[in-house]
This record gives sequence, C-alpha cells and structure tokens, in this order.
Amino acid sequence: MIKTLAISNYRSLLNLVIPFGNLNIITGENASGKSNLYKALRLLSETAQGGVINSLAREGGLNSTFWAGPEKITEGMRKGEVEIQGGPKQKAARLRLGFSGDDFGYSISLGLPPPGNLGPTAFAFDPEIKRECIWAGKAYRPASSLVDRSGSVIKARENRNWKVIAQHVSNFESIFSQAVDPSKAPEIVALKEEIRGWRFYDHFRSDSEASARLPQLGTRTPVLHHDGRDLAAALQTIIETGDVEALDEAVADAFPGASLSISVQQDGRFNVDFRQEGLLRPLSGSELSDGTLRYLLWVAALLTPRPPPLMVLNEPETSLHPDLLPALARLIIRAAATTQVWVISHANRLINTLEGSEECNSLHLEKCLGQTQIAGLGILDQPLWQWPDKSK
Repeated sequence: MIKTLAISNYRSLLNLVIPFGNLNIITGENASGKSNLYKALRLLSETAQGGVINSLAREGGLNSTFWAGPEKITEGMRKGEVEIQGGPKQKAARLRLGFSGDDFGYSISLGLPPPGNLGPTAFAFDPEIKRECIWAGKAYRPASSLVDRSGSVIKARENRNWKVIAQHVSNFESIFSQAVDPSKAPEIVALKEEIRGWRFYDHFRSDSEASARLPQLGTRTPVLHHDGRDLAAALQTIIETGDVEALDEAVADAFPGASLSISVQQDGRFNVDFRQEGLLRPLSGSELSDGTLRYLLWVAALLTPRPPPLMVLNEPETSLHPDLLPALARLIIRAAATTQVWVISHANRLINTLEGSEECNSLHLEKCLGQTQIAGLGILDQPLWQWPDKSK
C-alpha cells in the first residue's frame, strides 16, 4: 500500500507530500489541482510501463509541465506584502515523483539535457532521467538505499557495499526497463510488478456505439478493461469465480427489485441482461440508460476477482443520477477492504457517504498563489519525506 505520495515541480504541485490510507477521497474546487494530482500519479505508473517520456511529450514536453510560478514563494508574497516575482534560477529544473510504503520507496527525477550536450539530434527536447532510487522503509535515507541510478550508471546494494549492475544505460529509459534482473536487484522486479498492477479508471464510454452496450466475444475476464469494452465477460467472470453475492447486493442496492445475468449467443457473444421489476423481458446492454450502464461498469471494476494493489477512480460520478451515488460509495468501501482505493470527486453525496466510513482518508485540495495545497495539513502533519537529489 502507498503510504506517502510526493510530487515536486509538476504544474500546480510545487512541493506536495500526501499521506494515504486504504480508502482515500480527494476533493477540491475546480482548478484546485485534482487533475494534476491524477496526471502525476499516471506519470509515475508509466515508469514501470516504459512510457514516462512519451507521456510527458503528449503533455507538451517537460518544460510545459514545470511549475510556472517563482522558484520560491516567500512569506511576504503569501501575505501580499511583496509582489510575486521571479528571479535567476538557483537550481536546475527537475520534475520529481515518488512514493513509499511499508516495504519499499521509489523516486524518479527528470530534467532536460544540458544545451549542446547531445551533439546533433532532433530529440534535444526529450527529458532525461537524472536520478532514480529504491529504498527500504517509509522514507529515503542514504543508509536505507537499495538501488541508485545516477545518470547512466545503476548501482545496487550488496551487503554494505555498492555494486554496479548496469552502466552506459539509456538516459530516457527507467531502471524498470534496463535493469530487470532478479538475481542482481530483486527490488526492481518486485516494485515493477507492483506498479504495473495499478489500475486507473477515468473514462467509460456509454454512447450508443460503446462496446459495453454491444454483444462481444467473451473470455474469462478477471480485470475489466479501462474503457469497459469487455463488461459482459467481466460480469460473467464475477458470477462464476468471484463474489456473486456482492454482485447481486450491489445491483439490488442501486436498483431495488432488479437482477442481472449474462446471456451467451450461439456465436459465443456475451450480452448483458438486466431485469427490472414490472418488465416482462430483460433489457439488453443497448437499451440501458447511460447511468445504469456506467453503474454496472463500476460494479465490474470494483468487484474484480483479482484485486490490484491500487485502484484510482477519477470522477466516478460522471453520468450517474445522484440517487445512485450512495450505492456506488458503499461498493467502493467494500472494494477498499481488499485493495487500496483513491477516489477523485466533487459529488457531495458520494463524498459524504465515503467520509462516513471510519477508514476514509479525506483530502481537500486548495490553491494559494497558484500552488496546490492540502487543506489543514501543516508541515508537522506531513509524512516524512526526503528527495535523494534535493540539493542538485
């Protein structure tokens, strides 16, 4: 489980260190930084997929993701006594992302290559990975460091000494792509698999042409696709190998008197059959309202027979009637018993029901001079965190 997430110099997230629990609800006004927090976590997950550089390019390049305000916000600026202004940069610009749990922590630092350092190339604006570290425990200390990548050299701890396990490595690929050897650095393999297991759900199609509405060839599907295309197969997998009682309860909680089944056509295509009280025949996926279809998609995602280490739900209330939100919240609370869940939302009925759980860690984002902060979280309340390359 991620206990601490740290982000530095990413858009409005100048220096954010956030504590997390099993069930987390992230709220805030529009433009408070919720989307930036979500994107930063997606970027962090891309390190294990080998796509962090491409993801930054899709955001407009590393320069466009840097904090746009002054390098340091003084107390006078905060109080309005001094005009907000910049000055000569004292440190090299770095985008830093990191997290830690009970067992391991990880951080990555990205920056631009020095001018003229690459020779003639068309990729002079590609970011470089300057530093990566894996350490034991909740907070980085030099003594707890297990793997340290600086520039093109990767070292791993061997008893009390360091051993070079790779050198001349590419500066645009993570250690998760270049040093995956369980005999030399098992920590890299373990952490890579954990990060690759994170699941993000932020957009389910519900239009008339959405795949979730149409009969689809089905195979056993313990994990719903991020766009929901294999809904019927995922629901049937829950019926056969998952918690079918929880499935029935989730449907009845939102739609009293309703029931769900999956029909299989002669050609092997699966279709959702949704029975409602008073109707003589079940409704197929193509006949469901947007809200009903989206709720069933959340049921399939949250009742997965293969719970991930982390599941992130971005504005799950989209297209749902407010009356469905308490049922969705109860489904999320159930899921948080087996996986860590982060919910980003601004729907009061969903938020209030989640916050009614004793396990809920509620984080409200707000902005001060363009910088995202956690309301009520003072310096002494922040988890312990230190960047390995903070001085550079």
